[in-house]
Amino acid sequence: MAQDSNKVLASFIPAAPESIICAPEAIFDIDAIETALETAFKNVSSAADVRNETVRILTEANDAGRAAIESAMMQAPRNSRPTTHAYAWLTDCLVTTVLYVSQTTLHPNPHPSEGERIAVLAVGGYGRAEMSPFSDVDLLFLAPYKITGWIESVIESMLYMFWDLHLKVGHSSRTIRDCIRLGKEDYTIRTAMLELRHLAGNRDLTAELQTKLRNDLFKNTAREFIEAKLEERDERHKKQGGQRYLVEPNVKEGKGGLRDLQSLFWIAKYVHDVRNVTDLVKAGVFTADEFRQFDEAETFLHAVRNQLHIVANRPMDQLTFDLQVEVAERLGFIDHSGRRAVEHFMQFYFVHATRVGELTRIFMTALEEQHVKPEPALQRFLKRKRKTAVGYYVHRGRLNVDDPKAFLTDKLNLLRIFEESLRTGNLMHPDVMRLLSANLDLFDEEFRARPEAKRIFLDILLKHGNPERGLRRMNELGVLGAFIPEFQHIVAMMQFNMYHSYTVDEHTIQVVSNLAQIERGELIEELPVASGILERGVNRRVLYVALLLHDIGKGRKEDHSVIGAQIARKVAPRLGLKPADCDTVEWLVRYHLLMSDMAQKRDISDPRTVRDFAKAVKTRERLDLLTVLTVCDIRGVGPNVWNNWKAVLLRNLHAQTADALEHGLEAVNRSTREGDAKKALRDALSDWTAKDRKTELQRHYGPYWSGVPTSVHLVLANLLKNIKGDEIKIELKADEDRDATRICFAMHDHPGIFSRLSAALALVGANVVDARTYTTKDGHATAAFWVQDGDGHPYDKTRLTRLKQMINKTLMGEVVPREALVSRDKIKKRESKFRVPTSIIFDNEGSEIFTIIEVDSRDRPGLLHDLTRALASNHITIATAQIATYGAQVVDVFYVKDMFGMKIHSESKRAALERKLHEAIEQGAQRARES
Repeated sequence: MAQDSNKVLASFIPAAPESIICAPEAIFDIDAIETALETAFKNVSSAADVRNETVRILTEANDAGRAAIESAMMQAPRNSRPTTHAYAWLTDCLVTTVLYVSQTTLHPNPHPSEGERIAVLAVGGYGRAEMSPFSDVDLLFLAPYKITGWIESVIESMLYMFWDLHLKVGHSSRTIRDCIRLGKEDYTIRTAMLELRHLAGNRDLTAELQTKLRNDLFKNTAREFIEAKLEERDERHKKQGGQRYLVEPNVKEGKGGLRDLQSLFWIAKYVHDVRNVTDLVKAGVFTADEFRQFDEAETFLHAVRNQLHIVANRPMDQLTFDLQVEVAERLGFIDHSGRRAVEHFMQFYFVHATRVGELTRIFMTALEEQHVKPEPALQRFLKRKRKTAVGYYVHRGRLNVDDPKAFLTDKLNLLRIFEESLRTGNLMHPDVMRLLSANLDLFDEEFRARPEAKRIFLDILLKHGNPERGLRRMNELGVLGAFIPEFQHIVAMMQFNMYHSYTVDEHTIQVVSNLAQIERGELIEELPVASGILERGVNRRVLYVALLLHDIGKGRKEDHSVIGAQIARKVAPRLGLKPADCDTVEWLVRYHLLMSDMAQKRDISDPRTVRDFAKAVKTRERLDLLTVLTVCDIRGVGPNVWNNWKAVLLRNLHAQTADALEHGLEAVNRSTREGDAKKALRDALSDWTAKDRKTELQRHYGPYWSGVPTSVHLVLANLLKNIKGDEIKIELKADEDRDATRICFAMHDHPGIFSRLSAALALVGANVVDARTYTTKDGHATAAFWVQDGDGHPYDKTRLTRLKQMINKTLMGEVVPREALVSRDKIKKRESKFRVPTSIIFDNEGSEIFTIIEVDSRDRPGLLHDLTRALASNHITIATAQIATYGAQVVDVFYVKDMFGMKIHSESKRAALERKLHEAIEQGAQRARES
C-alpha cells in the first residue's frame, strides 16, 4: 500500500478550541496516533487491512478520549460548554484522521486536479462544535465541480471506517450549485448549512460556499425562513405534548429545550449574520441580562443532555423518571428541605425551560413583526378586537404601552396590563414582557396592600372568562410570584411521581382552567353535577381563590394541606376577601383531598362513610364548593386521570351527602337501605315465582343489600338461581357508566376466594378498582369486581373470553397463582427510582360493622393477590375492597371481619396482622426485583 512517510496528520486536524474540558493530548494524541498508523501500515498488504488497522487504532483512541472527557466532566459537570467542545474536537480528530488515511494511503493522489480538491465540512450541531457524547455526526463533502471517481472512492472508504467505528454519520456529497439548489427547496438543508464549519481540505472552496449561501440563498429570504422555522417550532411542540411543564421533558425537542434556543440562533444568524451567540447582544437581539439568562439556560441544558447520554450509554434526550434520579446526582443536587434531589433538579430545569420560553417568545415576536407578512385586510377586519384603554396601543395584534416611563409611574399598571390583555383579546408585545420582567422589584408590601391592586387581580380571575391565560402569562413573567410571594415557592416545582403530569404551578393553572371551562358551559355533558352546581350559583370568589391556593403548601416536610391552609389564612385577606370567605377558603384548602379520599378509599355504600363525610362538610354550600374543587383538581392532574369511574364515585358521594344534610344524618342507616334494596329487587324479579323470590330475598345478610346496586343484585340472583354444588357461574359485562368491566361470580363458598380471584385478574393484566364479596346463608359466595385494562378502560369484547377462561382455570385449581404471577410481577425500569414507603392503618371507627385496613404501598401486578392471600391465611374475611392508584403508588382499602364475624379489636392481633402484611409486601417486592 502507498504511504506518506512525512508527519502530515497534524495538518489535517483542526486546532483544539481554547475552551476545552481537559488537555488536548489527553483527548487525542495526534503524534502518537500518526506513529501508530505508520507502524501498522508497514505490515499490511490490502486496503481492507489498512481500514481494519485504522479502525482498531482509532477505536482505542476514541475510547481513551471519551474516558478522559468523562472523567474531567465529572469534576465540573455543570460547566458544559468545554465538554461539548471537547466531544466535537474528538470527533474532528476521528473524521480528519479517517480522511487522512483515505487520501494518503488508500487513495493517494499527490497532485489532485482543481476539480478533485474537496473540502470536508461539519454541519448542524456538529458544525456549531456542540456535541454530547452520542450526538450525530453530520458531514458535507464539498466538490468544486462534480463528484469524480476518485472523490467517490475517498468518501466510500471513509464511510466504511465510520461505520466500523460505530459513528452515527449523516453525510452528503455536493457541489456549491447543489447546495444552493437544494437549500432553496428544503428548509432543513438550508438550516443545516447555516452552521457550516470547515474541517479539512480546500478552505477556499468552503469560503466560496459561505459567500454564495449568503448572497444567493439567505439574502432577501428572511421572511420565508422565519415563517418556516416558526411553523416547524409549533409542530415540534405539538408533537412533544405542547407543554413546557411535562414531567418527563425532552431536553432537545421539548418546549423550552435546546432546539428552541437553537432555532432562535439560526434565525438571528440568518437575519443578522451573527457568528456566535455572544453577537446576539451586539445585534440588539437581547439585552446583556437576557443574554446572560440565555447563556445560563443553554449551559445547563447541555449539561443535562451530556449526563443523559452518559447514563443511558446511547443517544437519549427524554428525561424519563429513572434517568432523572441519576442525572440529578451527577449534577450535584442533594436531598434537603423535605424534598428529594431529583425534585430540586427538575425545578431548576423547569425554571430554565420557562426562561427559554420567554426569551424565544420575545425574540420571535419581534422578528414576526419585522419580517412575517401581515394578515390580509379582510381577516384583520373579521378579527377586530376591542378598543384599547388610554395609554395602550395595539401593533400587529400585540398590546404595547405608549410611554414606558409613564407606565411605571403607577405600579398598578403592572397588573392592569394583564387585565387589558384579557379584555381586548390581544397578546402582549415583547417590549411589554421585557418591561414587566425588569421591574418585578416594584411589587412590595405597600403595593400588595392597595385595594385597587386586589380588585384588579380578582377581576383577572373572575371577570373575563379565561383566567388561565392571564395567570399563565403572569406566572411566566414572574408577576404572579411577585404579587403572591408564597406562590413563588411552587413555581416550576416538580413532584417526583407518575401521577402528576405537570409541575405544581402549571397544575394549579390547569385546575383554574377547568373551572373556567365548566363556567363557560363547555363540560355540561361530561360533568353534569359540577355544571349544575355552578348554574345554581356558588361563591365564585371563594372557589377561584381556593383553587389558586389549594396546592400552595407543597414542597415542604409537613402535610401540604395543613401548611396550605395556614398560608391561605394569610393570603386570602390580602386578596381582599371578607372574613367569612377567608374561613371557607382556608377550610377548602385544608380539606381539598377529603372528598377524593372518601370517594376512592372508602366504601360509600357504608352509611358510616356518608355520615362521617356529612359531619365534616357541615353545610350544602361547602359540599358543593368542595365537589367542584375536587373535580377540577383531579382533571388537572394529567390528561388521562379523570374517568367515569371517579365521576360516578364523586357523583354518588355528593348525592348521598346532600340527601343526608337535607333530611338528617339519622336517615342514613343500613335498615333503611336494606329495605329499599329488597323492594327494588322484588320489583325487578316480578317474573319469578313467589317462592323463588322469597328464597333470594332471604338468603343474604344485611351488608349485601347496601353494598351493590340493584343491577348487580339482579345479576347475582340469576347466577345463584338453580346453582349446582361445585358449579362456578360468571358474568362479564362492560359498565360504561363506570369506565370498567364488571365481573360477577357465584360459587360454593370456601376460604381464599378473593385472593384467587385477584390473582386470576392480575394474570390477564386487569386492574381491580373495586370489589365486593359476600357469603349467603346457604353457603354460597357471591362477588362483584370492577376491573380496567392497562389503559384505565373497560376490556374490549374480544378480550373477555380469555379473561373468563383464566378466571375459570384459577378457580378450578388448574393454574397456581403464586407461580404463574412470577413472570408478570415486575417493576418497570422507568418506575424503578420511585420511593413509595409502605404504611398500614387499622380503623375501627370508619364503619359500624367492619374493621377498615388501609394499605398504602408501591403498586405492582401481584400486590393485591399477596395482600388478600395474607389476610385469608390469617382467617380474615374480606367484604369489600377499594383500590385507588396514583401512578406508582396504590392504596388498597379492605373492609374486613375476623373468623368470628367481628371487628379486629385486639391490639396484639392487629399488630401481628400488620407484620404479616408487611412481610407479604416485602417478599413480593423482592420477587418483583429479581424477576
